[in-house]
Amino acid sequence: MNRQAQAVVLLLLGGAVVRASVTDLYLRYVKEGLRPFLIAAGLVLVAAAVMTLWYDLRGDARPADDDGPGAGPGGHPADDDGHGHGHHGPRVGWLLLLPVLGLLLVAPPALGSYAVGRSGTALAGQQQSDYPPLPPGDPAPVTVLDYASRALFERGASIGERRVRLTGFVAPGPDGQPILARMVLSCCAADGRPVKLGMTGDVPQGLPPDTWIEVTGRYSDRVGRDPVNDAEIPYLAVESWREVPAPRNQYE
Repeated sequence: MNRQAQAVVLLLLGGAVVRASVTDLYLRYVKEGLRPFLIAAGLVLVAAAVMTLWYDLRGDARPADDDGPGAGPGGHPADDDGHGHGHHGPRVGWLLLLPVLGLLLVAPPALGSYAVGRSGTALAGQQQSDYPPLPPGDPAPVTVLDYASRALFERGASIGERRVRLTGFVAPGPDGQPILARMVLSCCAADGRPVKLGMTGDVPQGLPPDTWIEVTGRYSDRVGRDPVNDAEIPYLAVESWREVPAPRNQYE
């Protein structure tokens, strides 16, 4: 791989990162708050590629007897071996095309029911925390993580008799019954962990895994066990549910 090829690959990589960052594609990989850093990184890659091309083409345009900056012994460019052949980088550099093609041509889905079945719930261990009152409204809109935390760590004290509305996707439960799940991220999809909720009452039946639903219900004191890490799984008493499109940001 010569220097011009390196610059082109770098330009493609930077352009792919910028393209993913200005659309919602980046949400498949990292948290929403990292968008400015991704855009900045992509622009730096593009700028580095453009400058590399400019310097390399400017060097090629110099006369052979030019002893100015960039010239080596005998008037040859500094990256020339004296026989008219420029120095080449290692062939492994071509592997940079793989993430470029991945970003440009492949749009992997967000982590879903497959990851849920192979990862233990993120809510493990005993935690003590004071939770603020639920948001106003009936039902109160809450995240799967918020409801699961309140139900598990304070046994629903801050929920009381109020109705709540949650959005998540369906995944197979340990007993064959569907559960409601949502993936949570600390940084990126590589550290994604599921939050799992069992359901009682009007449990959705016959839905394929990864179907997104909106459920309305109340706190249930029932608790199950996650067979993956033996952590507790809280339950929700479902009163009604409906299918909904996948949200723009599928992670919490």
